[in-house]
Amino acid sequence: MSRALFGPRSTRVVARTWLLLGFGFLYLPLLALVIYSFNASPVPSVWGGFTLDWYAKLAEDGELLAGLWLSLKIAFFTASTSVLLGCFAAFALVKYRRFKGRTLFAGMVNAPLVMPEVIVGLSLLLMLVSMQRALGFPERGSLTIWMGHLLLGLAYATVVIQARLQDLPPSLEEAAMDLGARPLQVFFLVTLPMISQSLLSAWLLTFTLSLDDVVLSAFLSGPGSTTLPLVIFSRARLGVSPSINAVATVVILVVSLGVIAASLAIARRERRLARELAAAQRDGG
Repeated sequence: MSRALFGPRSTRVVARTWLLLGFGFLYLPLLALVIYSFNASPVPSVWGGFTLDWYAKLAEDGELLAGLWLSLKIAFFTASTSVLLGCFAAFALVKYRRFKGRTLFAGMVNAPLVMPEVIVGLSLLLMLVSMQRALGFPERGSLTIWMGHLLLGLAYATVVIQARLQDLPPSLEEAAMDLGARPLQVFFLVTLPMISQSLLSAWLLTFTLSLDDVVLSAFLSGPGSTTLPLVIFSRARLGVSPSINAVATVVILVVSLGVIAASLAIARRERRLARELAAAQRDGG
């Protein structure tokens, strides 16, 4: 009886049940949000029929659209810059294991991961206020929000890329140098293609973190530079409007399409690499 209770089949059933419960806990609220974005009733918790009026009103809501556009711009530049700088930082930490100040450098890169965002936002605000008084620059706005998001995104991008670099066999790069490739050629022709998936993963992660951030944006925003999370947060205090559900549905759609496209690109690349490796093994055999 105990064997039947704890057999492989029952273990799979329990594992799948917990998996489904976990997915339900994560995604059922999003599904409810999408459904209620088509609710005709102005009361979010009461279903009043199907309608597209909230999406039509969303097109006329300048504050929400401006916040969405600003959030997308900041997230795009944050993700791109974080991946670029994170690649350099990860390369330095993995390839150059001994240099003066390495411990301090690694600690400073990883500090935003364990530091509360409230502390990071407050310290950045004090620094920017001091700089503005002394130099007259920068004023709080989209630039300062991007700087704060970049500080956080750089740490996450470095961790993701560093994990991939540590798994790369050094023999491939050594073989390329033995064949006459210069270090810069080795990086662009050998290393960069092998870490491209981690670069894409880091880009998507930092883009999502920037698009979702509230704390740093609240400290670093200024007049005329209110991101979408701040707009939603300020309106939610007075009660969630179905127009907020509509813009949230648009964001979910955009992010889902991006994730699907990235997953398809990664899967296609893995299949291509597998075919090339199989062809190389056949030729070598």
